[in-house]
Amino acid sequence: MTQLKVFIAGFLATLVFHQGLLEILHVAANGPAPFDFSGVPPLHVPKVISLAFWGGIWAMLLWPLIRPNADWRYWLTALVLGAVGPSLVALLIVFPLKGMPFAAGWDPKIWVAAFLLNGAWGIGVALFMRWLDRPAAVAA
Repeated sequence: MTQLKVFIAGFLATLVFHQGLLEILHVAANGPAPFDFSGVPPLHVPKVISLAFWGGIWAMLLWPLIRPNADWRYWLTALVLGAVGPSLVALLIVFPLKGMPFAAGWDPKIWVAAFLLNGAWGIGVALFMRWLDRPAAVAA
């Protein structure tokens, strides 16, 4: 059951934190628009749903490293692992597989945006897990 909660936390963190910050960047810096519903091959699933799915998978991979931490270390670990792991994999592996330039052509704006968006996602995972993993209230 915990793995399902972690997946849900990652999925929701993508929709709320990652895409929420993308909206802010879109408005403030004319970045890409959030909530892209164009289809992703081969199944033509909306891009934002595919991204949220992978956010759930990433959460399942990173949660064992985030969970044991307490206090400020919990939040810092979520921020750093969220920013670094998914960003490096996207820029160095996924981009070239999709025919995009390796490492986004080393464009610093794309690197900074990736770290910001994925760091926000990591904080979102930590926040949603605090909410989803809290003990159930005892019935009176």
